[in-house]
Amino acid sequence: MQLRRLHCSPDLHLDLDAIRLEFELPGPFTADAQAEAAALALLPAERLDATDLALVTIDPAGSRDLDQAVAVEAHGSGWRVRYAIADVGAWVAPGGAIDRDARARTQTYYAPDRRTPLHPPSLGEQAGSLLPDGDRPAVLWTIDVDDAGETTAIDVARATVRSRAQLTYAEVQAAVDEGAAIAPLAPLEGLGTTLLAAAAARGAIELGLPEQDVVADDAGSWTVELRADLPVEHWNAQISLLTGRAAATLMLDAGFGLLRTVPTADDETVARMRAAAADLQITWAPNEPAGAALRRLDMAVPRHAAFAELATELLRGASYTPLRGQPPADPGHAGVGAPYAHVTAPLRRLVDRFGTEACLAAAAGRALPTWVDEALDGLPDAMAEGDRRGRKFERAVVDATEALVLADRVGDTFPATVVQTGERRGTVVLEEPAVRARCDTSDLPLGEPIWVRCTEADVAERSVRFERTS
Repeated sequence: MQLRRLHCSPDLHLDLDAIRLEFELPGPFTADAQAEAAALALLPAERLDATDLALVTIDPAGSRDLDQAVAVEAHGSGWRVRYAIADVGAWVAPGGAIDRDARARTQTYYAPDRRTPLHPPSLGEQAGSLLPDGDRPAVLWTIDVDDAGETTAIDVARATVRSRAQLTYAEVQAAVDEGAAIAPLAPLEGLGTTLLAAAAARGAIELGLPEQDVVADDAGSWTVELRADLPVEHWNAQISLLTGRAAATLMLDAGFGLLRTVPTADDETVARMRAAAADLQITWAPNEPAGAALRRLDMAVPRHAAFAELATELLRGASYTPLRGQPPADPGHAGVGAPYAHVTAPLRRLVDRFGTEACLAAAAGRALPTWVDEALDGLPDAMAEGDRRGRKFERAVVDATEALVLADRVGDTFPATVVQTGERRGTVVLEEPAVRARCDTSDLPLGEPIWVRCTEADVAERSVRFERTS
């Protein structure tokens, strides 16, 4: 999919601070947390010396909160994955000021101008971040995978690591395309494609929808982009999912932890999706899992994009499920096609620190630390509230930017695709700019290309409206 970009008029303004205030994003860290951050010291712990591993990080350009560093090597007929995760528990004392602030924040909130971080920058973007400027404490996962993409061995322990390079997705993709893969990542494509095939065999559901991003450029104007992931992003994501599945395995075997669960869609939902597929002329065989039908979609085809939008219903009900003793009736994650846990982004997501401690205890045959056990029951609600706030904030930023971009184009017509329809109105996605908004026309043809006129673009109300013209 091509990148689509439109710049707004230079005299218009997007007040991101007002949006942050409206959605009650956290402000400065408490004085106690700032004092604690200024005096950061490693907490005592036994660590492996893994500084000999040639680990590298792969992140979007400009990232500073680097949670993960990876090295992949051939191992027998399969692969050995070394995955170092920032050891936030090496710096944050349970019950301390940084811990209290992080529990209130739950996650890092991202906006085009700046982050609202989970941890003070001296931790999240310096001492705790896996930057390639020296040794760092990490939680090192070693996972063996066979040539069918099945996990054959799991180990996790605290370690000291040293990242060799901070790479971007674009840099790694360019190296792959030129046949000059970076040494620690040379097997990444083979492993990634094998893991993707294994996920398909498990019935994992991947929607494949492009992301709608807001970007600020050097001139101070704003853009809306519709961006599809590079292949290397899919391969790298599989490493994180592999580790999350390994974490869930350790938790289930030990009988404690915190799973990330998404229930399997009920029969009524699946029937509704099958009916929509038939209406949109999407091939979905009677005994075929939904994930297989979705993997064949081409997001450049309007009918396919509309079906992928509808298929988000198949992944509703995401939550965190505490594990004590017997596993829940459905411990799986429908998107992953297996049990899964969050442990790979502790600098940006609160729950990962607790999940990591559970895995370290499970791997060492120890009991779950008391402070982790005491937090398990409260974390699901806290994370759910943080996720809701984050989604609303991100949507508000996108909505305001869409209105900003279209503010001087009210009355103009645009080609669009209908992605939702109803008796009185529907939702359309423009071809350019990358805007998704309400269309006040009844009985729109789902999945069909149409022309629409912009009837409203109100930055203050973050509102964009269209009507069908043909």
